Amino acid sequence: MGIGLDASEFGQTPIDPDQLSGLKITMLHTHAQINAYEQANINEALRWLMRKRTLPTLLTTEFICLLHRRMFGHVWKWAGTFRKVETNIGVPWYTIPTELNVLLADVQYWILHQTFSPVEIAIRFKFRLVSIHCFPNGNGRHARLMADLLMQYRFGLQRFSWGAHSKGDVRKLYLSAIQQAAEGNFVPLIDFAQN
Repeated sequence: MGIGLDASEFGQTPIDPDQLSGLKITMLHTHAQINAYEQANINEALRWLMRKRTLPTLLTTEFICLLHRRMFGHVWKWAGTFRKVETNIGVPWYTIPTELNVLLADVQYWILHQTFSPVEIAIRFKFRLVSIHCFPNGNGRHARLMADLLMQYRFGLQRFSWGAHSKGDVRKLYLSAIQQAAEGNFVPLIDFAQN
């Protein structure tokens, strides 16, 4: 089976041929088909979340993996499990658990000491989570949803719009904001998330 697109041109992690062996639905042959099935799975995960009144374990490794499995588990066998290969972005795969624990401790500290505003905490969390790149694929969508859940369940604030009201090429604006965050300037990513 071959995926007809190079996902890297869209700022996505290319799908490794070994990871493709984890595809549960063998009739999928294009990136567009995979995306459609993934979106249906994500919609199901969102319905599951809407039934939750609280998420007391939001900032845990267990919940992070559970959410990824809920978002992608109907499509990928490896959903919810940390990647075991190097990718074009992310920390070395064998440091994922350590880096994730450091991030979760940092976020707890930021919340406890009000180091940043709730919006900035959620955006910094999203940025660091996607930078760790825990999973073989789906990291951006997963990290955005985690930031939304932090806003909703921890801070009692509205979820982000993630550029829904932006003018122009939304993907290009998002990738530019991510690049600026990588350089230490989180303002464009905060603005994008709220626009």
